[in-house]
Amino acid sequence: MRNLTIRTLVTVAAVATVCAGVALAQTQLDLVVVSWGGAYTASQQKAYHDPYMAANPGIKIINDDSSAEAVAKIRAMNEAGKVTWPLVDVVAADAISLCDEGLVEPVDHDAILAAAPDGTPASEDFGEMIVSECFIPQIVYSTTFGYRTDLVKVPPKTIKDVFDLRKIPGKRALEKRPIGNLEWALIADGVDPDTVYDVLETEAGVKRAFAKLDTIKDQVVWWTQGAQTPQLLADGEVVMGSTYNGRLFSLIEEKKQPVAMMWDWQMYDLDGWVIPKGGPHRKEVLKYLRFATDTQRLADQAKYISYGPARASSAPFVGKHADLGIEMAPHMPTAPANATNTFLFNYEWWADHRDELNEKFNAWLAR
Repeated sequence: MRNLTIRTLVTVAAVATVCAGVALAQTQLDLVVVSWGGAYTASQQKAYHDPYMAANPGIKIINDDSSAEAVAKIRAMNEAGKVTWPLVDVVAADAISLCDEGLVEPVDHDAILAAAPDGTPASEDFGEMIVSECFIPQIVYSTTFGYRTDLVKVPPKTIKDVFDLRKIPGKRALEKRPIGNLEWALIADGVDPDTVYDVLETEAGVKRAFAKLDTIKDQVVWWTQGAQTPQLLADGEVVMGSTYNGRLFSLIEEKKQPVAMMWDWQMYDLDGWVIPKGGPHRKEVLKYLRFATDTQRLADQAKYISYGPARASSAPFVGKHADLGIEMAPHMPTAPANATNTFLFNYEWWADHRDELNEKFNAWLAR
């Protein structure tokens, strides 16, 4: 009788354990977060995902590295009537397009996001970084210039130096698109940065920008991927070139190449979150966003990658690189010393003029 009782208790315990496991499996929520992959997703994993999962044991965050195709995929999901992505990381221009098409949700930033530690509402803390009612800013990155310190006699200090082959001879690397290059050309030619888009509205202004680019055209290597300029600089095939500031940080600080950065009129761009309309797990998405976009979390991401937090209140909390042990604040595009002259793309202007200027740029390249 006693052995039967023991066997019965063991069996009951085993069944209870299995049932508890089933219940746990049933209560765990897999939250898919779509981002860019590589070092960027790794920085999100360490700064946001891991601490969020530690604080919320029933949540498992699954990375999907599909942000490069986000616009097309969200459109396709919407047309199919089955939106499976809860949360997507996109650049600001894509957020604006998706919002205009009604494919992502408008958000009340002050209602769903945490205020700054001093009580400043989120909308004020993010400020002009909120370029769309559907966009929740995360980081600021920039396209700027790196140059070989051992191959230039006079280090470039201003955007005008990029266009001065007498002062700094040698090849340059520029991105193979009009965005950024036309603005830089006009600023280098003396146009007030505040009036750049007014000038580009005119045929004469466009011709003026291309005429300035003509002065260095035969010395330009055109790039289409962010990794190309760092490799060209490392190989000594160009003396200076534009690329993303995070790529240059890696080249300088991690790979110890003889390269320095020239920040004058760096072109700011923004990256952040959108919530696909009709996507799943909205309640959990809002909870995650409040956590992942607070002042400390955005500062924490800067431990792993040299992109500036989009919140003003995060800047004082930016510390040292997690592996290199160097202070990261001086390497941010938003650092005061680097941000003396900055340029934020006019996203809506480019949305209206991109096709036309792409055609003109490609025709100019072919000449």
